[in-house]
Amino acid sequence: MTMPIDNRKTLSIIGAGNLGRSLGRLWNEHGIFRIADIVTRTPGSAAQATAFIGAGRAVAGLQGLVGADITLIATGDDQLPLVCAQLAATGHWHSGQIVFHCSGALTSAVLAPAANAGASIASIHPIRSFAQPNQVLGSFAGTWCGVEGQALALAVLNPAFQAIGGRLVTILAEHKTLYHAAAVIASNYLVTLADAALQAYEGAGVPREQALQMLQPLMHNTMDNIFRAGPEAALSGPVARGEWQMVDRQQEALAAYRPALGEFYGQLAQHTARLAQGRKQK
Repeated sequence: MTMPIDNRKTLSIIGAGNLGRSLGRLWNEHGIFRIADIVTRTPGSAAQATAFIGAGRAVAGLQGLVGADITLIATGDDQLPLVCAQLAATGHWHSGQIVFHCSGALTSAVLAPAANAGASIASIHPIRSFAQPNQVLGSFAGTWCGVEGQALALAVLNPAFQAIGGRLVTILAEHKTLYHAAAVIASNYLVTLADAALQAYEGAGVPREQALQMLQPLMHNTMDNIFRAGPEAALSGPVARGEWQMVDRQQEALAAYRPALGEFYGQLAQHTARLAQGRKQK
């Protein structure tokens, strides 16, 4: 009996951590790519990655990597340019290949050694956490992905991400640092704001566990207002009302409790004042 020909493009993944193995499994389960080599530093981790993905050949180290149509370099940002350059030095890259990464901080330009050898390069950054791969599998649909790179690569990669539910937004490569900073502000620094509020509640005698319960509806309601009406319309409080004596008293109280917290509050108040002023001018 003649076996059917699998015309799917082959995909190798270098650095199959949480992101690499999550995307690999999604593409494998949706039949988008034929999974080729899964490269990690040790045989054990490579075997674990292939088991999770459900396909592929476990490879420990770059020396065993076989060429594929598409290569995802999913190492840490500090290793990504080095891995691409090492493979270029061995003549691994060639015309017709697609090479991409999913870093939010680096542009596709770090893959220049592959492009110089004739490969097409791109960067597609899913704006989400991959800390729990099993959870990602059921919730990736709807994930926004920042996209930039060469047209030939994106002609293949964009539909591949869309097929697993990705929502694509084109970004300017020269301003990718700003793009990544936006995600850091919205995600990481939101945690910092919550912690600052908790510190102030604790200074007022509210136990931390109870303070967390108090913050939850307040922050949820604020976020709902932001996404319903926009930041300017969602703004409330003493700065929005122009109650600067109140703002000064609050900053002084925070500074007396914890000087760094008072300084932080003052910086936030300045940025909030500009937001409030912009609302008044409209």
